[in-house]
Amino acid sequence: MRSTTNRLRATAAVAIAVGMGAAALTALPATANAAADGLSVQYRTSASAARADQAEPWFKVKNTGTDSVSLQGVRLRYYFKADSANATYRFACSWAVKGCANITGTFGTLANPTATADRYLEIGFTSGAGSLAPGADTGDMQLRFYQSTWAPLNQSDDYSFGASQTSYADWSKVTAQLAGTTLWGQAPAGNDPTNPPTDPPTDPPTGGATLFDDFNYTSHTDPRISANGWSVRSNSGGPGVSGATWAPENITFSAAGGNSIMNLETSTAGTGASTEQTEILTKSMKFKNGTYAARVRFNDAPKSGPDGDHLVQTFFTINDLKAPLADDYAEYDFEYLPNGGWGEPSNILYTTSWETYQADPWVAVNQHSESRQSYTGWHDLVLTIDNSSIKYYVDGRLFGTHDAAYLPERPMSINFNQWLIDFGGLTSSTPRAYDEQVDYVLHVKDQVLTPAQVASKVAAYRSAGTTFHDDVPAG
Repeated sequence: MRSTTNRLRATAAVAIAVGMGAAALTALPATANAAADGLSVQYRTSASAARADQAEPWFKVKNTGTDSVSLQGVRLRYYFKADSANATYRFACSWAVKGCANITGTFGTLANPTATADRYLEIGFTSGAGSLAPGADTGDMQLRFYQSTWAPLNQSDDYSFGASQTSYADWSKVTAQLAGTTLWGQAPAGNDPTNPPTDPPTDPPTGGATLFDDFNYTSHTDPRISANGWSVRSNSGGPGVSGATWAPENITFSAAGGNSIMNLETSTAGTGASTEQTEILTKSMKFKNGTYAARVRFNDAPKSGPDGDHLVQTFFTINDLKAPLADDYAEYDFEYLPNGGWGEPSNILYTTSWETYQADPWVAVNQHSESRQSYTGWHDLVLTIDNSSIKYYVDGRLFGTHDAAYLPERPMSINFNQWLIDFGGLTSSTPRAYDEQVDYVLHVKDQVLTPAQVASKVAAYRSAGTTFHDDVPAG
């Protein structure tokens, strides 16, 4: 978030490599002897090269039995050959009909390694994934995994990999269990898929004061919002175009994919007086070192009206600037500009760590990373702060590392907002509106979690039916 309406930026780009590919895979015959007893698995790959930045196994699980199946009891295994004895892997979900927050991924080591498999990725489900009626399937689960060092993967010797499939088909080299019984697929010889994963990297550290909010509210007037420590902004002031107001009623809540979703709508008709912006923030500044995470949906296109406004969609932490260039100021931003702005011609994602600033004349002391590409859609955003650095992750991948000079001196609030920089991107009096959605927010005090550990912690809260938890001490 910008604390004034105009902040200038330098333009040192940080590139994010994305390993993608596609080809067709000839389906093997289904040799599982229990396919008719309850489950079948279809597979396709979205990264078909022999060597790739990441493996991208996509799945659909179908209930072929006669009774409803709770997905919480289902486990899939995808078998592969590690690229080295010491290689470690990370799991991520790009998109899923059932919701990525309801899908877990852990890794294990096979007891009896073969020429094509010594590890496996086990896919599980939280209670939020729900059940499958007879004949129903999960729909797309667009999954991926990669080496923690981002070294390329050799997929050509992986047992479960099929190099030539552009559409889903039954795939017997992936196993599926229900309540511990294998109902689909054939594991590599000598390896019983009933054994639990032996080296899951996603288990988060125990303990640690935590804020978790699933944004399970009814409206902006829901008294639980304030009781849970949030303020829906209505007071005037920046950032944003002169004359704009902050409209609490434009923050709404709905259900999607089995989860509660918070929506921030910003609208305008091309004047400050017609512009309504949105922001929600914690009332307490009590968050400092540790892990911050949120699942956020950025949108390139407006929900209605013409496109082109210089818009900012955010997730950030901040405290107050007590004086120009005060050295105890702190701010850490994810900021997405779907139509550019601040001198940028098109979409760009910034992460910025602020030491301080002065509004007049403008002086900025910060460090930032950026990527000039579209980020429309859901993204897992993770920020970690320890005593040595600030790290930003997008969808499980390190986006930027910022120096110790920008570490916070005082605690901060947690904020989401959406606002207009100016009207330079679109000269029109036609009304238009833009949405930014938020699935959840998480802070773990004084603990640095990996993105996979964040996903595991969120899944545990949802599995337990916890929609809000806050034991972070004040101040």
